[in-house]
Amino acid sequence: MPGLRDLRKKIEAIKKIGQITKAMNMVASAKLRGLQGRLEGLRPYRTRFETVLGRILASPGLNKSRIALLQEREVKRVGIVLITADRGLCGAFNSNLIREAENLIKRFRKEGKEVELITVGKKGYNYFKKKVPIREAYVDVMGRVLFQDARRIAWSATQAFLNGEWDEVYLIYGKFINVVKQVPVVEPFLPLKFSKGEEEKEATKVTAYLYEPDEEELLPVILPKYLNTLVFAAMLETAVSEQAARMTAMDNANRACADMVRQLTLYYNKVRQATITKELMDIVGGAEAIKG
Repeated sequence: MPGLRDLRKKIEAIKKIGQITKAMNMVASAKLRGLQGRLEGLRPYRTRFETVLGRILASPGLNKSRIALLQEREVKRVGIVLITADRGLCGAFNSNLIREAENLIKRFRKEGKEVELITVGKKGYNYFKKKVPIREAYVDVMGRVLFQDARRIAWSATQAFLNGEWDEVYLIYGKFINVVKQVPVVEPFLPLKFSKGEEEKEATKVTAYLYEPDEEELLPVILPKYLNTLVFAAMLETAVSEQAARMTAMDNANRACADMVRQLTLYYNKVRQATITKELMDIVGGAEAIKG
């Protein structure tokens, strides 16, 4: 049976851990509010960007075969841009993203394709650095989530595709649904594919648009900007999901600490009561022995 002093130390230690988890929960909550505001502003921008691109691609007479970023070819080498967090203590969030990437890599290798990674975030890099060839690693960038970082990542993946080093490129990131739900997403990145429904819908509209310069000159300029937006959106989604997952994990940890403190306090009181009762019995026994 542990002594009273040991139990008191254990209870105090768990209370301190509870204070730390509560503070981390509050920090994650504050970061989540700021990042979520940025994400809510970016989502409509991305949607509108896709609508405009669908309208341009639906233009009559556009020769898509001259746009390199739209060209599909035989797939022998695949590039994956994996976006994870730089830090842990966010439940199974990073593990789910890594598992999704592992499943995708296994599937491509089973099909006889070569796979190479661009890792964004320290967790993904630390896991895959000895398992899969890594083209580039971007660590300590998920705490800020800056557009210039997204531009560098998109440029690197685009150059690998245009130079023939990669035949397909995929994005893997955590999509923010709500505070308690974040899901790993595998999204095709290159070659660019737009839904046929969007193009057909734009093609059936009566309104005709004139572009200056024409579509074939305009697309090579705005498509890289769209790719930058895709990477930036994926980084923001992951950053928001990370803070939401950390907030939930720290809240659960704080509750677990409170439960442990209650159980240990109850046990401490029982041990203390048993100790007092034993001491009283010793005193009574000693007094009876003196009288005898």
